[in-house]
Amino acid sequence: MCATPPSLLGLTTYLLSKTGKAARSRLAARLAERDMRIWHLAVLSALIDFGPHAQRELASRLGIDRSDIVKIVDDLAQAGLVDRARDTGDRRRVTVTSTPAGRAVLTELQDDALSVQKTLLAPLTAPEQAQLAALLRRVHAQVHDGAEESKPGR
Repeated sequence: MCATPPSLLGLTTYLLSKTGKAARSRLAARLAERDMRIWHLAVLSALIDFGPHAQRELASRLGIDRSDIVKIVDDLAQAGLVDRARDTGDRRRVTVTSTPAGRAVLTELQDDALSVQKTLLAPLTAPEQAQLAALLRRVHAQVHDGAEESKPGR
């Protein structure tokens, strides 16, 4: 058994980091059973929630490197989960759209993610889980709205 030093248990940032790493690992393993990755889930979610996107805008929205988005979209296109089309006005611009199969797969991936979440949050009551989600959304909004100053070495 690995005992965590009490001084680390007093650091919320440490707890968030370790818990996030465990959550990501479990979710990644679950998605891998379907030959999918977390970025596949993220891209499908963005396309279905926000509609078709230019590939570069999709990368920017999700914080994915432009060179990585090409591989992710290629994977999804080969699986028939998204369609790509060149913009007739600007041939450099590629628009990505979810297919009906992409919508169906996203539903399955979300079910998998919720299953992992249920297991991970099992020690908490339903009201505690809702409170945790609300608090994390607030922190997430602050961090991702640029309110936090970017510091070297991060």
